[in-house]
Amino acid sequence: MKAATPTPLVESFEDQDKLFSSAFSVLREGIELRAFPSASLAVTHRERLVALKSFGKFTYTAGAPSLSRPLRQGGDFDFDVLPATLFDLASLTKAVATTTMAAILHQRSLLELDAPIVGTLPEFFPDSCGELDPRRHEVTFRMLLAHSSGLPAYEKLFLKEHSRDELLLAAFTTALSADPGTRAEYSDIGFIVLGAALERIAEESLDQFCQREIFGPLAMPGTTFNPPEDTRGQIPPTADDHTFRKRIIQGEVQDENASVLGGIAPHAGLFSTAEDLARFAHAMLHGGYPILRPETVALFTRRESVPAGTSRALGWDTPSAPSQSGKYFGPRSFGHLGYTGTSLWIDPNRQLSITLLTNRTWPDCANQAIKQVRPKLHDAIAEALEASA
Repeated sequence: MKAATPTPLVESFEDQDKLFSSAFSVLREGIELRAFPSASLAVTHRERLVALKSFGKFTYTAGAPSLSRPLRQGGDFDFDVLPATLFDLASLTKAVATTTMAAILHQRSLLELDAPIVGTLPEFFPDSCGELDPRRHEVTFRMLLAHSSGLPAYEKLFLKEHSRDELLLAAFTTALSADPGTRAEYSDIGFIVLGAALERIAEESLDQFCQREIFGPLAMPGTTFNPPEDTRGQIPPTADDHTFRKRIIQGEVQDENASVLGGIAPHAGLFSTAEDLARFAHAMLHGGYPILRPETVALFTRRESVPAGTSRALGWDTPSAPSQSGKYFGPRSFGHLGYTGTSLWIDPNRQLSITLLTNRTWPDCANQAIKQVRPKLHDAIAEALEASA
């Protein structure tokens, strides 16, 4: 049975500037300290969207005179970020798109979590690639979702592979770096493999499945892979790429492996707004309605018991001290981070979700200051809601 129809998410942010003045100051200070040039925030509490606010401009310096390359046609370095502004979600793609696709397929009895991946994706154990590793037969869908497959965290496949098919084959044949199920290591490679297998099961591409089964039903109109060309100038840039693509990255996925995959990838590539993700979080806080059942949400967001000490759930992470979610998100909480400076954290006990979208990788990925800003922001929001109760 599906969960009972929840109360729709009600906009109730008229008093947000007063209620969240301390939290908003954290983001303004983050921009002043150049942790990120822009940010968009959405907070849901119980049945209400209690905050929807954007801060900053596309880049730190209006006009960016030090850059010889322009933004996309129609773009402007001096644009103010708006609540409707799209951001590159980076690895939030794993949770919002790929994991949700896996959950839907599982509850339709099309995906068995403990089935070996080679049963769906024989390319994972190819006929000939040198000395074959029998451990590959042990890798399951559950392990890929929980980042315990033994695949390495990351490989710069884009340096050698120049087409989608070439990069997928390289991912399928990437050597294991640990015995399956023995170590939790967050892996982009594992999610590339997982996404290909899910597409095989669904007989449909990731973007088409997600649009019909997730983004459409949840009323997430801005959420998409590969934003239309004529809208990309209104998206904050994420990198001034001097090495690989040799252009400013704006309105296209920042992740290089995802770029070679055509912008539609299981580990990165999704663009969205803070409000759209707030609607997604609201659904997750209400048993997944109308796309998932409560028992499916519980299964995928519960911390795994293997490997010992892991913080990972199925496609999601859970708080572990110190956590980027701050100190108030409880043990049933789940969330995910994105490399470009995005995050979504959800606490069922508090009926609270916090979406933060930034382009902290502009102009390059060297700045890690968001790691201090993000938990401070989450704590300020939780404390404001507690004080107003």
